[in-house]
Amino acid sequence: MTSVPIDLNDFVYLGDKWRDRHWMNVPGPFYTGQTDTCWAGRTHAPSNVLYGGEYYNEFVYRQPKSAVEVECLLEAAAADPFDGYAWDGDLRWTPAAVRAWRSGRGTVTEDLFELLADYTKVGALLEDREVAEGVRKFLIYLATDLETDLRRYVFRLENGRYPDADDPLPSL
Repeated sequence: MTSVPIDLNDFVYLGDKWRDRHWMNVPGPFYTGQTDTCWAGRTHAPSNVLYGGEYYNEFVYRQPKSAVEVECLLEAAAADPFDGYAWDGDLRWTPAAVRAWRSGRGTVTEDLFELLADYTKVGALLEDREVAEGVRKFLIYLATDLETDLRRYVFRLENGRYPDADDPLPSL
């Protein structure tokens, strides 16, 4: 991570990639459209970025949960020569779209198992094995905390804020 403060004015291009959105992006403010295939994203944001799909493009598999993770994701965005990252997801996602994405997570899971097989085959490069670890983390996230995170996000979309501890979460 950089020790130089990030100037958000440097990231004015981080919008309007929705039409090209990678289908595996987890709903939330950050997402990717068409990114490069140089695999720079995990170098900067390993807790948030993976590679997949037909061309192994970058996608956001977990939305940032801290200021440090936001900074890391912005660094990944700055490293992408295609300017394929966006942070206008709150203007694009609707509660219905989040629910639809969640209902299709079986397809995401299937694709992740295929990716895992690719990344762990005999003779896999060190970089592949590191990405395989990220795929495993995404599979665990899909089976555990993602549902609560999506319910909190739907609450935010419906109420303009994240829920307090005593707020009931919407169903998915």
